[in-house]
Amino acid sequence: MKLFLDPGHGGNDSGAAGNGLLEKNINLDIAIRLRNILLNEYQNVEIRMSRSSDTTVSLEQRTSQANEWNADYFLSIHCNAFNGQASGYEDYIYQGLPDSSKTAAYRNIMHNHVTAVHSLPDRGRKKADFHVLRESAMSALLTENGFIDNPGDASFMASSEWRQSVARGHVNGLEEAFNLQHQQSAGSVYKVIAGSFEVRDNADNRQSFFQSNGIEAVVVEAVVSNQTRYRVQTGAFKYRENAERRMEAIRSLGIEDAFILVDEDTLQMEEDNGVSILGEMVLSPHLLDQYVKSINDQAPEIGVYYLEYGAYYGIRGDIAFAQALHETDYFRFTGVVQPEQNNYGGLGATGPDNPGDSFDKPEDGVIAHLQHLYAYASTSDLPSAYPLLDSRFELIKRGSAPSWTGLNGKWAVPGSDYGQLILNVYERLIKFSRNTMEDVLENIKT
Repeated sequence: MKLFLDPGHGGNDSGAAGNGLLEKNINLDIAIRLRNILLNEYQNVEIRMSRSSDTTVSLEQRTSQANEWNADYFLSIHCNAFNGQASGYEDYIYQGLPDSSKTAAYRNIMHNHVTAVHSLPDRGRKKADFHVLRESAMSALLTENGFIDNPGDASFMASSEWRQSVARGHVNGLEEAFNLQHQQSAGSVYKVIAGSFEVRDNADNRQSFFQSNGIEAVVVEAVVSNQTRYRVQTGAFKYRENAERRMEAIRSLGIEDAFILVDEDTLQMEEDNGVSILGEMVLSPHLLDQYVKSINDQAPEIGVYYLEYGAYYGIRGDIAFAQALHETDYFRFTGVVQPEQNNYGGLGATGPDNPGDSFDKPEDGVIAHLQHLYAYASTSDLPSAYPLLDSRFELIKRGSAPSWTGLNGKWAVPGSDYGQLILNVYERLIKFSRNTMEDVLENIKT
């Protein structure tokens, strides 16, 4: 499937503006996240973008590029503006097409999936004479993802988590519309646990309660801290937002002791490729910071940077955080790199006489770390919203290490088990997070 992805506006055309936001930036951020999800998780998908940075591209150039490439689908990402009061999501196909057309059928699928994650009012399915819809030779859709001049809509747009959800909604629609197939290594499994009991009868009663309310549930036996517990599982989902929607349904029934458990089996190595560097973060920044502070109470709280910039570059930020812990000895900096360098990946460090690169602030150090990982994992152009801070980016053979174990002998020399050591730290992070959530659950129950 060949997708032409069009982030609206750009360069000297900022598009709509409001509440301190520019439409061109929101459009590009959503489009890059959408691209990253597709390339990281699906087979046989090719993507070209009308722009991957803040550049000016005419409407004619956008459709000409898509037509010359013979794309299967043209998807244009936009935000709306009107009078500061209007709110919601809407999408458009070309006005000359009947509702029975293939383009309309695709749009119906896309609309259902995007509105399912948007958290905005549904303004409906619409038609218009927009250039990109009229002049594209393939089926085309333009989505308007909220009103940037509405304070409520803009508050969503300012959230990186919301923009990731919007990108995911578009991807879910594309998956159904074009029957996209997942890569074997794509994603984690999110299990919704709605009760954890010491007595089996209590778990069975909770299971019966859910089933009487139309929610399928099973009782799963688990060993936690050497004690057998009976968990009531009300679903296992590929996408976290689907698990969160199930959580909302459970809470609406008055059940407050539910939580989402990430299946650890996703850490098992793929036979050929290993655990991918590219992908979505699973653990929250709070859990990352909590874990390292349980070992080093003076550790900086930088988990949020690995979430935000990891999502932007399409990198598994929580595993990159584990790599930073490995490189810095849990931010104790017992090697040649010193704390004031803000160098969390050991970039450029070769020995006592060369402690490596330094960065003005922690945020810059995280960005440089993730850019270095991007160089190893991807052959695509580096997204350009942030300056290139990794001084060694151009020295790397692009795409030479798409997995964490692929870094063996590359990031650290000889480093024959470097990737495995990172994943070992990450597994400890997962276990700590699981135990922390179990403790929270027990405290709620008592």
